[in-house]
Amino acid sequence: MTRIVLQAWSDAQPEASRIRFSVFVEEQRVPLEMELDEFDPHCVHALAFAGAAQPVATGRLLPDGHIGRMAVLKAWRGRGIGGAILERLVEAARERGDREVALSAQTHALAFYRHHQFVAEGEVYLDAGIPHQMMRRRL
Repeated sequence: MTRIVLQAWSDAQPEASRIRFSVFVEEQRVPLEMELDEFDPHCVHALAFAGAAQPVATGRLLPDGHIGRMAVLKAWRGRGIGGAILERLVEAARERGDREVALSAQTHALAFYRHHQFVAEGEVYLDAGIPHQMMRRRL
């Protein structure tokens, strides 16, 4: 059973930072100085917990409606946890009155986001040396 909790950065930081470091810095070789940024304190953070208390995934919703920093620990991928985090962040955006959400998807994950009703737009571009494409979803 997976439980998803929305938190402020002050509460989410220890677990979210650890998950993001594992996925982005260690696995994908994103420079540490690019991973944590000045936006975190202003975001709504989602954490997924497996079982009673094991944090296994995270994502964030920025004040402008962008969803980002979606990360699932490697051992927990393929179980629907990323989709659950994404849908909870979309729900949070809808609840606060956002009319759409947007994200910068790594191109290997485009099909995942399409499955969740996001539509690609524009050209592919590099972010931290990784190909990305903008995607949007109307709420």
